[in-house]
Amino acid sequence: MTNRSADIQTVIIGGGVIGLAIAAECANAGQETYVLERHDAIGQEVSSRSSEVIHAGVYYPRQSLKARMCVEGKHLLYDYARRRSVPVRQLGKLVVATSAAEAGALDAIAAKAKANGVDDIRVLEKDDIHALEPDVAAVKALFSPSTGIIDSHGLMCALENDLIECGGSVALETNVSKVSRGPNDLFEIEMTSGGETTKVTACNLYAAAGLGMADIGPLLPRVGPYVPPTLHFAKGHYFALRGTARFEHLVYPVPVEGGLGTHLTLDMQGGVRFGPDVQWVDRIDHAFDERTGLRLAEFERSIRRYWPGLPDNALTPGYVGIRPKISRQGEPAQDFAIHGPRTHGIPHLVALYGIESPGLTSSLAIARHCVALSREH
Repeated sequence: MTNRSADIQTVIIGGGVIGLAIAAECANAGQETYVLERHDAIGQEVSSRSSEVIHAGVYYPRQSLKARMCVEGKHLLYDYARRRSVPVRQLGKLVVATSAAEAGALDAIAAKAKANGVDDIRVLEKDDIHALEPDVAAVKALFSPSTGIIDSHGLMCALENDLIECGGSVALETNVSKVSRGPNDLFEIEMTSGGETTKVTACNLYAAAGLGMADIGPLLPRVGPYVPPTLHFAKGHYFALRGTARFEHLVYPVPVEGGLGTHLTLDMQGGVRFGPDVQWVDRIDHAFDERTGLRLAEFERSIRRYWPGLPDNALTPGYVGIRPKISRQGEPAQDFAIHGPRTHGIPHLVALYGIESPGLTSSLAIARHCVALSREH
C-alpha cells in the first residue's frame, strides 16, 4: 500500500525505546514515519526507568518471543551501540545461589540458556566466584559474559536521530483520543496537542505505548471476537549505593515471582544500584514509597544474602519503574504479546502489550519483527 491517499505512511503511538526502534526501522526502509508521544520528552516511562541491562537470554522459555527477541536483540544492540557511539559496556553477570536449595534453580536456568542458544554460560564454584567478585558470598553461580549495560537515553536519542535523518519526526505532548478505519482501509487517528484536536490518516499503524497501552488498546479497531490483553502494573523501586564499591560485574540472585530479584547493577559511571522489588499497584504512580522504612530493611536483607559486607546506612532512595504486565499477581509470567493482522484481523496494524524486561535488550529485534508482522494478511 502506498501513501498517496494518506496524510502519512506510518504512525507509531509511543515514543519509548520500542516505538523509536520501530520508527527508525520503518524510516530506514523509506517510509514516511511519524511518532506520537504523550509526554514532553521521549522515553519518560518504562524505557528510562529500567536497570539499563543488556540481557543474554538465559531466563525465558525456549522459542518464546522473549527468548528469541532477547538473543537476537543483544547482538543487534551491541553492534548498533558501537556503530552509533552509544555508551555500552559488556561487563558480564553472575547469577548467584546463596544456599544449596537455590543451587538447583541455577541448573534450570542453565538449561534454558542452552535451549535458547546462549552457549557462553559457565558454572562457577566458590573459588571461581571469589576470583571474579571477592565480596560476593555464594555457594554456586552462573557467569554470563555477554550480559552488559547500555545508556538507555543515549540509545533513544540515537534512534530518534535515525528517524529524523530519514525525514521522520516525533510529536511530543500529543495524546491519541480515537483510532478508527476510514476509506481505503486507512487509519484515522484523532489526537490532542496544545489544546487543539487534529486528525491524521495513515497506511500503517504501530501501537507501542508501553504503560499507555492500557488506554490505547481499547481504542484500536478490532474485528470478530478479538479482545486486547488487560494490563496490570508492577511497581519496582531502586536504591543507590552511597560512595563506591569494588564490583566489576552485575550480580543477580535467583529469580523471584514477578521479577529477577534485588540485583546489583552498575551504571555507566560505575555507580552501584539495587532493585527492583515487586509491588503490584492499581495505577501508574512513580513516587518512591519509603514512608515506614520497611522497604529499605527488606532491600538490605536481600542484598546481604549475597553481599554480607553491605555497610549500614549505605543505601539511598533512587528511582521507580513500573512494569506493564499481562499477568496478574500470582499468575505465571507471560510472554511478550505482539499482535499483528493474523491475531486481531486488521491489516497493517501491530499492537504491543506487556513489553517489560527484556524489552530494552530486544528493542531492535522487536522492531524488525513488528515490521514483518505488519505485512501479514
